[in-house]
Amino acid sequence: MFRRQLLVWYDAHRRDLPWREDRDPYRVWLSEIMLQQTRVAAVLGKYTEFLQLFPTVEQLAAAPQSSVLAAWSGLGYYRRARALQDAARKIVGEFGGRYPETAEEWIQLPGIGRYTSAAIASIAFNEKEAVVDGNVERVVERLVGRRLVSTEVWQLAEELLSSRRPGDFNQAMMELGATVCVPGEPKCSLCPVARSCATRGGLPQAEKMKRTIHATVFYALDCQDGKIRLRRRLKTATVMPLMWELPEVVSNGSEPEVWMRLKHSIMNTNYDVRVVRGGSKVGKRFAAKDLTDIPLTGLARKILRAAEIL
Repeated sequence: MFRRQLLVWYDAHRRDLPWREDRDPYRVWLSEIMLQQTRVAAVLGKYTEFLQLFPTVEQLAAAPQSSVLAAWSGLGYYRRARALQDAARKIVGEFGGRYPETAEEWIQLPGIGRYTSAAIASIAFNEKEAVVDGNVERVVERLVGRRLVSTEVWQLAEELLSSRRPGDFNQAMMELGATVCVPGEPKCSLCPVARSCATRGGLPQAEKMKRTIHATVFYALDCQDGKIRLRRRLKTATVMPLMWELPEVVSNGSEPEVWMRLKHSIMNTNYDVRVVRGGSKVGKRFAAKDLTDIPLTGLARKILRAAEIL
């Protein structure tokens, strides 16, 4: 009964998302990588743009990495883009363009873990593999009415799985968690499986919220003769390695004259970004017309757009 009610609801109420138009393995795989730790709203535009630039796995494999990173700009977690292309090259070079059909095979590729391998195999190839992400975990815990360790969540997700429509069922569980069984106050009156739920709301203990950090950063916008100075992040940087950004200005006690201010958030940190005009000796100059081909950080792109340079 639970499976049938959930699938009937999903068929009628699922969001119209571009990666759900078909079960093409390349499109399913790309969407799952883009959606890792990234909101659906942020992925929607980038997904279509990326496919226009790299419509096949062969074209993705053959592309310069700088072009792939530039197309990925704005999504963050750029290691995903590098791993995506590494996996594409392996599929083309070692598998002759044939996609793996099982989760066991997918998990052998770069950038693919237990959740992603199961999601691709179940959605694209209808393999009977359950998935667990944050949404599924929340739904399962509320169904049983208590906190669960990871192994328990996976076990229950596998027990609940529809053997007839595993891919759709997995998407239905994630859709339910994303749109109805949401964090904080779930929309229980809209839930298609409320009768099966032990909690009928949030768990007794309030769900933990990550502490938001606030920080102020200064960047120099150095534009001379139509060329912008940028610096490249270190290869060893934990966030956005090898991406290009504006040179950061280190305050020596006195605040420099601010030309522009904007807000920017990365994970649980909210930045008050202050941009100053003036020269910088750090980095390399790029012609404004070439900026669209450079893998810029999301913040650099935001600043350049606000300055009407990009």
